Amino acid sequence: MTLTVGIIGAGRIGKLHVDNLRVIPQIRIKSVSDVATDHLEPWAKEKQIDVLTTDYHELLNDPEIQAVFICSPTNTHATIIKEAAQAGKHIFCEKPVSFSVAETEEALTVVENAGVKLQVGFNRRFDPNFRKIRTLVKEGEIGTPHILRITSRDPQPPSLAYIKSSGGLFMDMTIHDFDMARYVMGSEVVEVSAYGAVLVDPAIGEAGDIDTAIITLKFANGALGVIDNSRSAAYGYDQRLEIFGDKGAAQVDNNRATTVEVSTNDHVKKEKPLYFFLERYTQAYIEEVTEFASACLGNQEVSCSGFDGLQAERIAKAAQQSLETGAPVQLTQAAATVVN
Repeated sequence: MTLTVGIIGAGRIGKLHVDNLRVIPQIRIKSVSDVATDHLEPWAKEKQIDVLTTDYHELLNDPEIQAVFICSPTNTHATIIKEAAQAGKHIFCEKPVSFSVAETEEALTVVENAGVKLQVGFNRRFDPNFRKIRTLVKEGEIGTPHILRITSRDPQPPSLAYIKSSGGLFMDMTIHDFDMARYVMGSEVVEVSAYGAVLVDPAIGEAGDIDTAIITLKFANGALGVIDNSRSAAYGYDQRLEIFGDKGAAQVDNNRATTVEVSTNDHVKKEKPLYFFLERYTQAYIEEVTEFASACLGNQEVSCSGFDGLQAERIAKAAQQSLETGAPVQLTQAAATVVN
């Protein structure tokens, strides 16, 4: 069986998905759409893409295309999701689904009514290290979880143009950590407190955002969580996690080019973390699209649903509210106590 797909948006992440999808035997990439295509023609020819268009509706109207990947700017996601669902296409959408909880809920309703699949691109769930942690927690290896600590720091901030359209640190960057917190803990977040500062670049503050944050979480199962973020870590992409329970603890350290550690009388040295997300999560990106294809072809549940995307957005909104008010924010929408 073959799944014929179209890609909407041919920026960095869209091109990454094209490369990863091309190595999956049961996937055929037929079409790519982008707002400008002249510069993409040599690339499309190299990747053996049949159709290159500026109008994504051509993909939605193509009866051969069974699934679409939405890799366009966030402010277009919800509209395209609804149109794709109504066209009967399965959907893979990059995070977040939208900047508005109400808009996301509306899109998810359309998806449910259409009976198509929607997977949200929280790629870190598919990293083998984090998956192992989730398995250890589910199997009770560390007992009842008490504390979750997540460190997530970028090697350098994005452009100011990106900052201004990103939806803010919590919606753009920390949203991955909010999803990871739910995923690893297996429980919903019920309260959020957030603290933020501008310590990396004053221009980020002038653009209305923060570049440094500490967020504390309370979970429905009684456990506590702490996330720390920075837009700039001088030593590289810092991605670490620890979960502590009544029977022990489990940690994920940074990935490095090698595990070699040199010890001498003068120093102990090891390599810096891999530089950024494309290097750190190479395998995770491949796994997420492979599992999406399998879910579509085998009529199975997706591994990261629209509801997961919605819950991460709710936490991000609560964090922003806490930052602005200086008070903890309750998530009354978090009715479920167990995360699949």
